[in-house]
Amino acid sequence: MHKAVVIGDYDSIYGFGALGLDIFLVEEKTEAIHQIRRLVKGSYAIIYITESLAEQIKEELENYKELITPAIILIPGVWGNTGAGIQGVKDSVEQAIGSDILFGND
Repeated sequence: MHKAVVIGDYDSIYGFGALGLDIFLVEEKTEAIHQIRRLVKGSYAIIYITESLAEQIKEELENYKELITPAIILIPGVWGNTGAGIQGVKDSVEQAIGSDILFGND
């Protein structure tokens, strides 16, 4: 059975545990890289990662961009939000349908 996991700082992720998702407290770059590598090899279909943590390891995340699973999805955290999560969803939808869903074709 595939599962979903959330990684990031405690304040941003602890509530996801109540929803039945696995959570991993990760706050520093080296630990985040190690955890992502481990999770990608595991049985997770979706890895949610806070935007601020993803920003620290964006080079590592590029290695997994083309994978179908696990899907690595950026989520806003309590602080350090960059808008990258929303932009990533927007870009994926635009690529899939060939049009900017928010502003039409520019």
